[in-house]
Amino acid sequence: MGQFLIVGGVTALVTFLLTPLTRILAFRVGAVAHPGERMVHAEPTPTLGGLAMLGGVGAGLLTAWTLGSFDAVFRSATDVAGIVLAALIICSVGIADDIRDVSAPAKVAGIVLAGVTLALAGVSVLWFKVPFGGFVQLSIDLSVVVTVVWLLVMANAINLIDGLDGLAGGIVAIAAGSFFLYSMQLSEDGVLFESNPGVLLAIITAAVCVGFLPFNVHPARTFMGDGGALLLGLMLAASTVSVGGRVDQAVSGQVFFFFAPLVIPLLLLGVPLADLILAVVRRASRRGVGIAEADKEHLHHRLMRLGHGHRRTVLILWLWTSLLCGAVLYSTRSGTGDAALPFAFGAFALVLFTVFHPGVGSATQPNAEAGQTTSS
Repeated sequence: MGQFLIVGGVTALVTFLLTPLTRILAFRVGAVAHPGERMVHAEPTPTLGGLAMLGGVGAGLLTAWTLGSFDAVFRSATDVAGIVLAALIICSVGIADDIRDVSAPAKVAGIVLAGVTLALAGVSVLWFKVPFGGFVQLSIDLSVVVTVVWLLVMANAINLIDGLDGLAGGIVAIAAGSFFLYSMQLSEDGVLFESNPGVLLAIITAAVCVGFLPFNVHPARTFMGDGGALLLGLMLAASTVSVGGRVDQAVSGQVFFFFAPLVIPLLLLGVPLADLILAVVRRASRRGVGIAEADKEHLHHRLMRLGHGHRRTVLILWLWTSLLCGAVLYSTRSGTGDAALPFAFGAFALVLFTVFHPGVGSATQPNAEAGQTTSS
């Protein structure tokens, strides 16, 4: 654990130190979000935070390599090289969109290329557990397809929820930190090989968000932009695929109410994934509206229309994420699977807070548009 904390600390520090530099660069190259109808910020805000995040990821991996405690991870050079290359590809696509708008099909193509890179490097879904059944080994072709689709879902979910200051960064920090603890549990149970990079990627992802959030909470001084949102999606996808897609055995003493490790990220990221599903269904049901067409019906928009302010809306969605993560961690670590009652009480309390908080409904609050969708 100490070695992981060192890696996380360096990652967060480097991200924190690089972010002010990316603000300066963003103003020089024109990567700036200007106030407008779909924005809540009143001042032009730089959008190249993804570059600082990319630097943090690189620093974290370099630190892990130099420590020597992660030799098994770096022994399989193709895994790490594939992750780095895929990160460069997807972050470049996002940054290009931050500087000059890129069409949705072009962004999807960039995400697919990053996904294929991951799969060819060996970071792919190899095993899938059938609910109430056994494990199924995927063919090479199907493994590539599933990995690419998994990345598309993760990247779009984070990109769409990135509509308020600190919202996406906080959610990913909570989810990635929880997945790190979950993965550590699998390691302690002897399910994961030492060469599995998933645990390391999870702590780096959480630390990147921690280092970036001081500049991104309301009122934000910089945005992560598409470059940062897509990069976080890739890191989450690579981490969860490495852990969940390579586990071909049940964990002794655990109640696998979630059926398989690949289901865990769906619970940890329940808020952005629910928002993504609702957005796809909503847009697909409208005639003459493309599925990539932005709107103002995301979860955070609805909360703000209820009368919640910017900070409270973000807090509510952070709390929902924390509740889901807490339920997962409690069940997996206790081995009892009896988190339903505490989760129900927590959910009920959050619903009451959301609906009946003083001031709700007293005024219509302005709302922000989420990051441009890259979903196909």
